[in-house]
Amino acid sequence: MDLRAIASDVPDYKVFLTIDELSASSHQLAAEYADIASLRVVGETRSGDPIELLTIQGGPAAAFVFGGPHPNEPIGTMTIEYLSRRLCEDAALRGELGYTWHFIKSIDADGMRLNEGWFKGPFTPTNYARHFFRPAPFDQVEWTFPVAYKALKFDAPLPETQALMRVIDEVKPKFMYSLHNAGFGGVYYYLSRECPTLYDTLHAIPEWFGLALDLGEPEVSNAVPFAPAIYRMLATSEMYDHLEEHGIADPAEVIKSGASSEEYARRHGTFTLVVEMPYYDDPRVNDQTPTDVLRREAILQRLDISDEYDTWMEAKLASVQGYLQQETLIRRAVEAFLRTGKQWREADRQWALASEETNRPATQAELFSNLLGTRFYRMLLLGMFARMLDKELADGNQNAAIEAARDTARARLEEAGAELERDLNYRVLPIRSLVGVQTCAGLAVASAHIAGESTALSA
Repeated sequence: MDLRAIASDVPDYKVFLTIDELSASSHQLAAEYADIASLRVVGETRSGDPIELLTIQGGPAAAFVFGGPHPNEPIGTMTIEYLSRRLCEDAALRGELGYTWHFIKSIDADGMRLNEGWFKGPFTPTNYARHFFRPAPFDQVEWTFPVAYKALKFDAPLPETQALMRVIDEVKPKFMYSLHNAGFGGVYYYLSRECPTLYDTLHAIPEWFGLALDLGEPEVSNAVPFAPAIYRMLATSEMYDHLEEHGIADPAEVIKSGASSEEYARRHGTFTLVVEMPYYDDPRVNDQTPTDVLRREAILQRLDISDEYDTWMEAKLASVQGYLQQETLIRRAVEAFLRTGKQWREADRQWALASEETNRPATQAELFSNLLGTRFYRMLLLGMFARMLDKELADGNQNAAIEAARDTARARLEEAGAELERDLNYRVLPIRSLVGVQTCAGLAVASAHIAGESTALSA
């Protein structure tokens, strides 16, 4: 399989497609290739929209690929847009891979509609934050699979999660690809199991598209690295143990959600890949030059930045809490993240202070993750806080305290965004490059599995 040739064929996408545009495209593809492609409804979203599974016949093994596991992550929908058409058009590729492919373009369509305000640009960090939405953990499709571990019991999968469970149990995928993406930084990977024969390829693919690996701080402090920018898939049990080990008396009260799709699919021996893709990068995201700042101090500064943002929002929320009338997904998210964020960070603080691996100079990449990356991600919660208040006002709640809090939050968001963009040397990454990396990484892993090139994959 000539991955470089496939990479060169990815269209130069300029914008992200909306939920309605994605659905129309799927129906058009199924009509064009009715001999091998089909669509069927496998569930409904919480608002009653159909969840459609696009199947492309191609071989005895099953591959299951789904986009939008978090609804602020549309890169995967465009990857499916390209890959599904490519598979229909390329009989040789279908035959070489040996899979029948099953796709859901966006598994959280309701949540993704709440992000469509930034899908057509402008693609600045500040505009992204203005229109950003990410659900509370217990409203996230990816993290509401059933789990029972120690004191944590979660058995309330969302309707969208139940649809994923049915598809996984029906097709029993050999290969599953949950199409995530991050916001700022570089490319990094999660794998179900170690797979050393693929690491060189996974490291090389971003270079084909002019993208950097993310060699800064991992997104969670308990991530287990297999290789630079390649980690073991995160597990709820490990997150629970991390909190418990670092001073949280009842981790079940902090987690409040379930297991991941990867954990659920283990029962079928499924190998799962996640490729985290950024919208923006900066020359510092993979700079390994040591700094004169201890990594421990950089981590503690990150936690302090987050605490300051959240303390500010908590005070504003307290000033309006008694006047709020709308029970929306955005409000549920804001309240949940503020309620549990400091407990997660307190565990990280204890880890950073106790761990010998933080007692060394931070690299430029780690300093960037901790100080600049954190400011970007806290802006996103601030953007949701402002949107929560916007919704109240738009629906007729003209309480003066709500309007004042909204105006203050909007002003802080614009100020923080302007300051961050001045401090960054950021680049808006071409959608084509992001789709190319996800496509090529997925095909590399899928091909290795079928070819038996890796005992880890077939274990």
